[in-house]
Amino acid sequence: MRGVALPGFPEEAAAQPRPISRQGLADEVYDAIFNLLMSLRIAPGERITVDNLVRDFQVSHTPIREALGRLEGEGLVVKTHLVGYRAAPQISRRRFEELYELRLLLEPDAARRAALAMTPQALRSLETIAQAMSEVDGGDARARYAAFARQDAIFHDSILELSGNALVRATLAHQHTHFHIFRLMFHTSVTEQALDEHTAILAAFRAGDGGLAEAAMRTHILRSRDRLLPGFG
Repeated sequence: MRGVALPGFPEEAAAQPRPISRQGLADEVYDAIFNLLMSLRIAPGERITVDNLVRDFQVSHTPIREALGRLEGEGLVVKTHLVGYRAAPQISRRRFEELYELRLLLEPDAARRAALAMTPQALRSLETIAQAMSEVDGGDARARYAAFARQDAIFHDSILELSGNALVRATLAHQHTHFHIFRLMFHTSVTEQALDEHTAILAAFRAGDGGLAEAAMRTHILRSRDRLLPGFG
C-alpha cells in the first residue's frame, strides 16, 4: 500500500502518516480507509495488511478491523479465510455494462414512483444531500472525490427508498453500484456533470411530474455510463 494521508491532511503528507485523534476513532479510521480505496491509492486487488494500517494510523487493531468489516459489507474489501483482506478487484467491462443495464431497468421507474410519492420533507432532504455534494470540500482532490461518491450513493438510495419498493432498493444496494463505478475514473468532470443531472431530477420532483423524473433519471444514468466507459481504456 502506498503512503497514507489521513482526512484533513494534504496529499503531500502521505509519506508521513499522522495519528488519528481518539474522538470518533472508529469512524475516522473507516473514512480514512474508504478514501484510500475510492481514490485508488489502495489499488483494486491490492492486499491490505492490518498491521501496516495499525502502524500508519497509530491506532489499535480493533478500529482497523471494525472499519474493514464495514467496508467488506459495502463491497470495497474482500476477506479470504486464512489469507486476510484485499481491496475488491475492479469490475470488468462486462460487469459494468450489466450494472448499467440493471440501473436502467430499475432506477428510472423508481424515480417516477418517488416523484408521485414526494413530500415536502422528503424533497428538502434530497435538496440537502444535493447541496452537500456541491459543497464537498477539504482535503486533497481524491478525498473530495470519495466524499462526493458517498453523497451520490445516499442521494440515489434515498430516491429508491421513496419509491416504496424495498426489494429494488436492496438489490441495487447489494450490487454496491456507486462505489464500484466511482472507482473507475478519478476526474472532476464526473462530479460536475452529475451535479447538473441531479438538478434536473430535483426539478422534476418539485413539479411532482413522474414522467419527467423518469426521463431525467434515465438521462443521468445513460450519461454516467458514457462518462465512465473510457475508464476501461
